[in-house]
Amino acid sequence: MTAISKILIANRGEIALRVLRACKELGIATVAVHSTADADAMHVRLADESVCIGPPPSRDSYLNIHQIVAACEITGADAVHPGYGFLSENAKFADILDAHGITFIGPTAEHIRLMGDKITAKKTAVELGIPVVPGSDGEVLPENALEIAREIGFPVLIKATAGGGGRGMKVAKNEAELEEAVSTARSEALAAFGNDAVYMEKYLGKPRHIEVQVVGDGAGNAIHLGERDCSLQRRHQKVWEEANSPALNVEQRMKIGQICADAMKKMKYRGAGTIEFLYENGEFFFIEMNTRLQVEHPITEAITGIDLVHEQIRVASGAGLSVTQDEIVFSGHAIECRINAEDPRTFVPSPGTITHFHAPGGLGVRVDSGVYAGYKIPPYYDSLIGKLIVHGRTRVECMMRLRRVLDEFVVDGIKTTLPLFQDLVANQDIANGDYDIHWLEHYLAETSA
Repeated sequence: MTAISKILIANRGEIALRVLRACKELGIATVAVHSTADADAMHVRLADESVCIGPPPSRDSYLNIHQIVAACEITGADAVHPGYGFLSENAKFADILDAHGITFIGPTAEHIRLMGDKITAKKTAVELGIPVVPGSDGEVLPENALEIAREIGFPVLIKATAGGGGRGMKVAKNEAELEEAVSTARSEALAAFGNDAVYMEKYLGKPRHIEVQVVGDGAGNAIHLGERDCSLQRRHQKVWEEANSPALNVEQRMKIGQICADAMKKMKYRGAGTIEFLYENGEFFFIEMNTRLQVEHPITEAITGIDLVHEQIRVASGAGLSVTQDEIVFSGHAIECRINAEDPRTFVPSPGTITHFHAPGGLGVRVDSGVYAGYKIPPYYDSLIGKLIVHGRTRVECMMRLRRVLDEFVVDGIKTTLPLFQDLVANQDIANGDYDIHWLEHYLAETSA
C-alpha cells in the first residue's frame, strides 16, 4: 500500500472542486493548478496550494503535461487526480507520471489504451462476455464499406475509432448514402482527432443510452454500482441523467451489472469506470467504456451512498475497495441536470459575469458548482457551470422535488439552460420515463418551430 499525502488536481471548474472536497475529507493535502483565466476559481481559493500552469488555451495549460509534472515536483504532490476530460484518459500522461514516481488516480495506461480505441474496445468487450452492437470487426475503408454494410444490414452508423462527443459519426440509411457518410466521417475524424480511422455498427432506431458504473481494485476484485440512464441528449451530449433507469427492472439491472463487474474482474481493472450501452427491446449493446469518473457520477452516489472519488483514491493507494457487492444497497431515485452557460433555446455559449447566484437546498438536494456571484465565466472552456442533483425515495418524489428546486435556482447575469429543465420536468413523456436518445432533439425542433 502506497500512502498518498498530497494530490494535485489536474482540472478546473466543478469537478476540480468536487475532487478537492473528497481530498479534504480524507485528510489529504491539495494542489490546484490553473490557467491565468482561472486565477479566481473556487477550487484555487480553497486548495492548500496553487500553481499557475499557463495561459487560457487548454493546450498551453490543462493539457500541458510538462507543466503539470513540473507543478507536482515544485509542490511535492505524490499523486494526480485528472477529473474528467482534459488528460483523464491520456495513456501517455499516466505513463509519464509513473516514470516520475507520481501516482495516477485512474486506470493503468494499458487499460486506457485498450478502451480508448473503439475497435479494440469492442473486441475486448466480446472477449469479456459483454454484449455488443453488430458491426465491423475492424477499420472500415471506402473499398470494403459496402460489403460490411450489407452484412450488418441498413441503416448503419459510421463512427471514428478515436472519437467522442458525436464527432466523426454519420448515419447511412441505405447504399446511396454510404459513400458520402464514410467519407465525411473520415474527414471529421481526421480533423478532430488526427486519426481518420472509422468503424461501422448497426444503427438502432429508438434506443436508450444506459451506462453501468464499475469500480475495480486492480487485483481482480470489482463491483458495479447500478446503471444510469443518459438518453436525454443533444448532439450526442448528455443533458439530463437518471439513476436508476425508468426502463429497467431489478432483474435486468442486476444481470447487466454483474456482467460488467465480472468483465472488470477478468481485466483486473483499477479505479472507476463506466461501461456504456445502447438498450433497445430488452437487449444491451456495448458502445464504449470510459476509463474515468463521469460527469454524472453524483446520481450513483445518491442512490448508493458511496463516494466514488474516495474509492478512486483508496484504490490508487492500494487500500482496495471499501465495500463488497453484497453490501451495496440501492435506495430511491436520483436525477442530474447539467447547468450550462448557454442560451436555453439556441444553445449558444453565454460567457460573462454572474451577478447573482443562489443555489437551492433542502433534503435530497445537491449542487456541484464552482461558480459564485461576481465570478466571470471565461469563454475558453466547456460551458458546464454546475450540476443539480436531486434524490427522492421514488421517481415521482424525485421529480416533484426537482420541480420545486428548479424554481429556487437563481443564476443572473448570463443565460443558462435552467429554463429548459423547467420545461422538461413539466413534460408528460419525461414524467412517464418514456423517451429515447432522439427524444430531446425532436422536442427542441418542435418547440423552436
